[in-house]
Amino acid sequence: MGEHTERDERTFGSASLLGLLRRWYHVPLLVVAMAFMFWVRVQSYDDFVFADGAVRLRAVDSWYHWRTTMYTVNNWPYTMPYDPWTAFPTGTYVGQFGTLFDQLLATVALLVGLGDPSKQTVFAVVLLAIPALAALIALPTYAIGRRLGGRPGGLVAVALLALFPGLFLTRTTSGMLQHHVAEVLFMSLAILATMVALRVAERERPTYDRVIEREYERLARPAGYSVLAGLAIALYIWVWPPGVVLIGILGLFFLIELSVVTAGGKPPDHLAFVGAVALGTTGVLTLATMEVTTVNATDPSLLQPLLAFAVAGGCLFMTWLARQWVSRRIDSRSYPVAVACVIVVSMATVALIAPHLWNTIAGNVYGRVIPFGYSATALTVPEVQPPDDLPRYVYSQYGLAFYTALVGLVALVGRSVFTGDHRAEHGLIVVWALFLTSMAFTQVRFNYYYVIPIAVLNAYLVGLILERADLSAGLDSVRHARSSGFVGVVLVAALLLALFVPLVPPVADTTVVEAGQTASPSRDAMFWKSSNTWLAENSPAPGEWGGADNADDLEYYGTYPIPEDRDFAYPEGAYGVMSWWDYGHIITVQAERIPHANPFQQNAQSAAAFLTADSEERGELVLASLPAAEGEDPLHSLENEELAAVADERTAQQEGEEIRYVMISSEMVGHKFSAIATYTDVDNDAYWDRQQVLTDDGEIITAPARNDAYEDTMLSRLYYDDADGMEHYRLVHDDNQTTRFASVAVSHDGGESWQPRFVNREMTPGVERSVAELRADPDVEVAVYDERVQPSVKTYERVEGAELTGSVDAPEGSTVTAELELTAEESGRTFTYEQTARVENGEFTMTVPYATEQDRSVEEGYTDSSVAADGPYEISVAETETETEIENGIGDESEAVGTAEVPESAIYDGERVEV
Repeated sequence: MGEHTERDERTFGSASLLGLLRRWYHVPLLVVAMAFMFWVRVQSYDDFVFADGAVRLRAVDSWYHWRTTMYTVNNWPYTMPYDPWTAFPTGTYVGQFGTLFDQLLATVALLVGLGDPSKQTVFAVVLLAIPALAALIALPTYAIGRRLGGRPGGLVAVALLALFPGLFLTRTTSGMLQHHVAEVLFMSLAILATMVALRVAERERPTYDRVIEREYERLARPAGYSVLAGLAIALYIWVWPPGVVLIGILGLFFLIELSVVTAGGKPPDHLAFVGAVALGTTGVLTLATMEVTTVNATDPSLLQPLLAFAVAGGCLFMTWLARQWVSRRIDSRSYPVAVACVIVVSMATVALIAPHLWNTIAGNVYGRVIPFGYSATALTVPEVQPPDDLPRYVYSQYGLAFYTALVGLVALVGRSVFTGDHRAEHGLIVVWALFLTSMAFTQVRFNYYYVIPIAVLNAYLVGLILERADLSAGLDSVRHARSSGFVGVVLVAALLLALFVPLVPPVADTTVVEAGQTASPSRDAMFWKSSNTWLAENSPAPGEWGGADNADDLEYYGTYPIPEDRDFAYPEGAYGVMSWWDYGHIITVQAERIPHANPFQQNAQSAAAFLTADSEERGELVLASLPAAEGEDPLHSLENEELAAVADERTAQQEGEEIRYVMISSEMVGHKFSAIATYTDVDNDAYWDRQQVLTDDGEIITAPARNDAYEDTMLSRLYYDDADGMEHYRLVHDDNQTTRFASVAVSHDGGESWQPRFVNREMTPGVERSVAELRADPDVEVAVYDERVQPSVKTYERVEGAELTGSVDAPEGSTVTAELELTAEESGRTFTYEQTARVENGEFTMTVPYATEQDRSVEEGYTDSSVAADGPYEISVAETETETEIENGIGDESEAVGTAEVPESAIYDGERVEV
């Protein structure tokens, strides 16, 4: 008896344990998957943490998120309303930065730092928070996958999410301080919440009659879940205001679903209830947090609540129209046609009555949601371009999971169409997946979203196979090759092999672990660090230039209301820094100076107009025009006289808002020059032609090279010529890093003709590998020429220039040359500056930007230049008669006639210096 009881207890215990395992086996597997996702993304944590405490991040936008997060840490819980520390001379409102995402990070940092976190504490939090948020995405992914394919399907979805080595991984590692990870998390939660609300509505059937009769108890549950769905949608938009696209996705879903249900002869009240309550909630919440009254997708503006209310109202209208169809006994199959007509009329009305709203919506669809309508400038940004080789690209991102997801999508549609087993949440997944497919194929960056539809559609496919397989008989059914259970096991096994083998060794080209290990600070973060640090330490703080004492009016983490005209009134002594837009955020954060252009692509056209200006005169006119330019006509399209007229319109306030520094990197004169040229509507081909060049092998060939149009640009004259012959620009800092440039041409006909491979390109490791591969090809001849080495980043100061004047005993028209030897202290590089003038009535006058004596300091509001003169200006005269002779160095031998010492006060104040 005792033995029997003991055996029963053991049996009961085993059964209980087995039952517990069956109920909860997914939990430990989820925990393991999330831990793995977190670990993969923090492998490179130490690569971002340095002993000097400096911030290192990946990608340009990460730098601005660091600024907005630190702002919220210093001003919790508020986000930055307006930022005068970028987009000089207007400042900018940055609606999609400084959002809920930054508030979450700042809140965690404040908790960890007990209310007063150090910069190092905040940095550690953000480095770990991004991988943590990525791991949390596994939860809604599993929940959606489980709703579609049961627990096995949900686990397969999470496993795929954890193993995808593509854009989703690279955008969610330590150091990638961008809102992408929060976008994916909160969009997934919004889709999940809407799925649940739809399913609850299908079960509870809230109807118009129940609302009228105030049957609140029967409406409470669907209403509650719909409100939660609306909150989830609002949270997503609070994280990323352009997430208004989700409202468009939901609007299309409700349009299709309500039409299909009504056309099938069924009342759509329950679906309209969810749409009206959920989107109405979203509309109220986004309206309550609206910051600007414009209609703009990138800001928390009127657009988000307007579209939300429009979709909510559309749901109510469609259910009202459906009831009219029933009461009037109209053929329900004509309902979709009537709705389509109403939509066309509504769209035409909006386009006519509110063209700005229509253009805003259309502008955010073309080139973003559907793959056409790209602008030339947008295509200069790699992440905005469509995938080049689509099959290869999707395989690199998802392996074979993309193709099996398509099978799952077709099966999901077929289930609704052919079996009659239709659920509204399935329709939502179909519309959502198709929408994100279009977005992912329109811009490569949206592939970090696309991982979720790929994963959950595969979850559905797994669940479908298991559902169709008869496994109820257990192992016995599996042992028989003809049984459905055996076939199901084989199909599931084959599917799992297809899904996971391409993502793991030895088949995978790059595994998720290897991809995680390669995450490191961006090249720009390291490349610009020394130059930005120098600028921060050797130039006056904004508000102190020229001896002004207004730095307190420009606190770095200060709070500034949005100006009515979006044009910040900078205090006296504030100034801007000119560079290309890629580097704006790094200048703001590393140097704590105010860039003109930034990675929001603000002022990109005006920056390009300056950098490609074909003379110093035109460059100066562009800079003088910046404060008064209204943006109606791009500055690059104006003639010099028109630019001068714009500059003359400056107010007294605007005249004090000047660009004081120009920073140029090797990338700007190299591979990014074509993008800069695109912003001026000039093709890059205009800046090179075929010339006779000397190769590194000593051979003279005719090959593509940069021409005079390129050499005459402000970019080239400053960077390559060190402002030689210019009047208002002086080099003040050389980076101690160097870049080697070269042009490379290839010939396939034994050297008879040469085609460009690289023209004036930085010889990065990637370019060097390409050249090595070309040299290894026996059918290709390779020529390398026009090689030169320059500091990687150069910084110039814009000055008034000193006026050198003197008298000489020389014929009229003779050429006077002022020559100055200089040394860049940090790099040790020496160079020569020359300026020339013609003799008129025995006298000459010229303007020079370099000083021979440094008598101004940072404390006085000026620059502590690291480029010093090796002596005085040497003045000589020669009887040269023509400009061509001057350029070619032809003419009489020059005769030294004197020297000149030029103090810094003279180049700042435009003083006259007698020779």
